Amino acid sequence: MTVRILPKLAACLFAFWIAVCPAMAQETPADGADPAGLQLECQSAILIEQSTGQVLYESNADQTMPPASITKIMTLLLTFEAMEQGKFGYDTKLSCSEHAASMGGSQIWLEPGEEMTVDELLRATFISSANDAAVVLAEAVAGSEDAFVSMMNEKAKALGMENTHFANATGLDAQEHYSTARDIALMSAALLNYPDVTKYTTVWMDSLRDGTTQLVNTNKLVRFYKGTTGLKTGTTDGAGSCLSASAERDGLSLIAVSLGSATSSQRFASCRTLLDYGFANYITVQPPALDDQLTPVPVLHGVNRQVELSYEIPPSLVMKRGEEGSLTQTVELAEDVEAPVEEGQMLGKVILSKGETVLGEYPVCAKTAVARMDFAKGLEIMFGALIGKTQAF
Repeated sequence: MTVRILPKLAACLFAFWIAVCPAMAQETPADGADPAGLQLECQSAILIEQSTGQVLYESNADQTMPPASITKIMTLLLTFEAMEQGKFGYDTKLSCSEHAASMGGSQIWLEPGEEMTVDELLRATFISSANDAAVVLAEAVAGSEDAFVSMMNEKAKALGMENTHFANATGLDAQEHYSTARDIALMSAALLNYPDVTKYTTVWMDSLRDGTTQLVNTNKLVRFYKGTTGLKTGTTDGAGSCLSASAERDGLSLIAVSLGSATSSQRFASCRTLLDYGFANYITVQPPALDDQLTPVPVLHGVNRQVELSYEIPPSLVMKRGEEGSLTQTVELAEDVEAPVEEGQMLGKVILSKGETVLGEYPVCAKTAVARMDFAKGLEIMFGALIGKTQAF
C-alpha cells in the first residue's frame, strides 16, 4: 500500500463504487473470434458475476429475442417484492381466476376458484414453470395481468434492462415480448438477492395437492451440476430453448444465460460451458483491511486537533486466477480539514488497482464530528480544565 497526500478536500457526499475495468471481461469481438475459445450452441449468451454484475464473457448479449418462460424471473421478482412490502405472505391463500386457468402451456391445471397458498404457487412456478400459477401470483400483486405487465416494464427500466419489453407474465410468445441475455442476467441477479429464492430453485422434485401433483424441476443442472443455485428455463417455438443458470463455488457466484438453442440439451451444455469457464478462470478477492495504516487528519480551528478516520471495505472483487497478487491499494488523504467536521464527511479515498489499471475506489471518512472552536467553546473548555473535567490542549 502507498500513501499520497492531497490538497485539502472540501466536504462532500461520496458514494462507494467499484468500476470494473473492461479489460477484465472476456468479450467476443465483432469479427466473431472468441478469445476464450468457448463452443456454445446458442444464439446469444452472457456470463456475469452475481454480486457486482461484472461481465466475464458475452456473445451477442444485446440481441433481442423472445425470452420464453425466463420471463417468470421478473414475475417472481415482483412477487417477492410484494411479500417484502407485506402485501401477502407464504401462507396466504390465493384463488385461481378464469383468466389464470386459461393459460395453457406448462401448468399445474388449476381450476377456476381453486385455492393454493403463495408457497405452493411459488413452488409450481419455480420448479415446474407453471403458467397458471404464475398468473395467479401476478394478479395477486397487481389486480390483473395487464396491470402486472406494466409493473414488469417499469421494473425492467429501473434495473437498467434497456432492450426488454414484456407483454405477459408467463413468457408465452407474443408481439412486443422480448429481452436479451444481458437484461436477463440483470433481473436474475436481482431475484437472487432474496435468500428464500434458492429454497425453491434448488429443489429437484416436489409435489402438490397431497402428493397427487408431481413437480420436477425443468432445470436439470439442479441435479447434475455442482453448486447450482437456480434459476429458470424457457422453451417456446419462437424462443427455442433458453436458460438462466446460477451457481456458486468457493464464494464465487455466477449467472450464465443462454438464449436460442435448438434443443434443450444444447441450452444446458451452453450454460455448463459458461459456468465451467467462469469457475476455472476467475476468483473472488477481498481487498485487505487498512487496520492502523490510516493516520488521523489534522483539524484547523476545531475543538479537537485531529479527527480519526473510518472506512468500509468494499465487497469482494472478481479477478482472473493468478492475478490476485497484483491488487494494490493507494490511500489519498486530505492534508488537513477546516472545522466544523461532520461525522461521515469524506476526507480521502482508497484507490484499488491491478497493475496500472484502476478497478475502483472507496471513501475514507471522518469517524466523529468536530465542532469549530469559538469564544464560547474556548471558555467552556478552559473552565472544564480548571475544574478537572476536561483536559485542555
